[in-house]
Amino acid sequence: MAELLLHAEDIDKKFGITHAVNHVSLDFYKGEIHALIGENGSGKSTFTSMLTGIYTKEHGRFFLEGEEIHPQNQVDANRKGVAIIVQEVGTLSGLTVAENIFLGKEDDFISHGIKHTNAMNRKAQELLNSYGFNHIDATAVIDTYNFEERKLIEIVKSTHFNPKVLVVDETTTALGHEGRRELFKVMKKMKELGNCVIFISHDLEEVLEQSDSISVLRDGVLIDTVPSEGTTVDDLRKLMVGREMSGNFYRTDYGEPISEEVVLRAEHLKVPGELRDFSLELHKGEILGIGGLSECGMHEVGKALFGASYDREGSVTLANGTIIKDIPTAIKNSIAYASKDRDNESLVINDTIRDNICLPSLENLKRNRILHNRDMNAFAEKFAKEMSTKMEGVDQFTSALSGGNKQKVVLARWIGLDSDIIILDSPTRGIDIKVKADIYARMDEMRKSGKSIIMISEEIMELLGMSDRILIMKDGALQGEFLRSEELTDEDLIEQMV
Repeated sequence: MAELLLHAEDIDKKFGITHAVNHVSLDFYKGEIHALIGENGSGKSTFTSMLTGIYTKEHGRFFLEGEEIHPQNQVDANRKGVAIIVQEVGTLSGLTVAENIFLGKEDDFISHGIKHTNAMNRKAQELLNSYGFNHIDATAVIDTYNFEERKLIEIVKSTHFNPKVLVVDETTTALGHEGRRELFKVMKKMKELGNCVIFISHDLEEVLEQSDSISVLRDGVLIDTVPSEGTTVDDLRKLMVGREMSGNFYRTDYGEPISEEVVLRAEHLKVPGELRDFSLELHKGEILGIGGLSECGMHEVGKALFGASYDREGSVTLANGTIIKDIPTAIKNSIAYASKDRDNESLVINDTIRDNICLPSLENLKRNRILHNRDMNAFAEKFAKEMSTKMEGVDQFTSALSGGNKQKVVLARWIGLDSDIIILDSPTRGIDIKVKADIYARMDEMRKSGKSIIMISEEIMELLGMSDRILIMKDGALQGEFLRSEELTDEDLIEQMV
């Protein structure tokens, strides 16, 4: 029997009337990767946020190696041997890479009242190189790097001091294939050192492959803990939702002709360091999938089409001849865009659910040039409920929501606007299986009603399952194009990606 490392006893937390974690007790063992799964709002991130000092628990106790711990914040949790890689961005803008890695540990580089920055930079670069992240410069400002690279920096920040417990909270959703490989290496190393990894993910195949045991939360309550070996994805789905769920989330139609009507045309798009010479045509009523490895440039395509890219060259033109050069023109002409980085680019995180959902539709909501709270509340409530958003009410701040529920708010705002062209970058990132199925069904309804969708995704099965056409990118340019087919396989796509 493995040796007990961490014991959580009767942990409880409420947000208003919502019982986020309801008297949960759990054991975590040395040399174990212990997955924590559940639908959005089930309590996973709240539970680990209390363990890592982000939230204060209302009741219960944590014992690490038999000693009770009370982390006051993340730095204090680190000192006690507990670290977390959060779902969203966990680095601070304006600081260097080295300053972020050693945040809260600056005293290690201070002697006689003088901070030795060069020593800090050297140590940070040594750590980055030891992880294989040689391309990251420890002296560079963190804002130099994209979302995924900042996640790699967080991996170093959270693990270089060999914590006894590492929480990986939906980190894989922010990483491409190579980044995931690196993260899994780190998790395996933590396990081999006799530490414990608490692994939160909505990818159930990934959970089964990477973990030793799996605990399931539902509405803040611990449902069961099962060994990964001998457990199936369907077993986990049933535990998560309390009933059997069909494994087929995707479209089942094949052979439907694509309309010849082109609603959007992009020609020779170039963005320094991102896109080399990329063109596409989007047809009426189609789902156009765009895929590739994480650094292929596909995420920049969404921004470029929406007029949100800096230094963009080339043209984006609608069927009526309108040229899209900026975001206001895109929204005015019925184009919607949901970014992969929802906290920084898709939401006003320190504003209410109501204001976030209503924001693109303000002109439509005005009566005699005046906005009325009653109209805005009704509008937000309608589309938040359509997306099954778990919330106290539309006046709740989006910052208080789980990652999955934030994503629901992003999608609710564009569904409410009823745009004709919808650009979705990683639309099911951090979304549980039930809502994922709902989103796919909604996309299919939009397609059938004549809406045109561009779906940018790093998930190959999502591309195969939902797209009428798939464009594969590599090094900022188009590498291959595939039509929807039952014979099309993941190997076909991967061959063009690498």
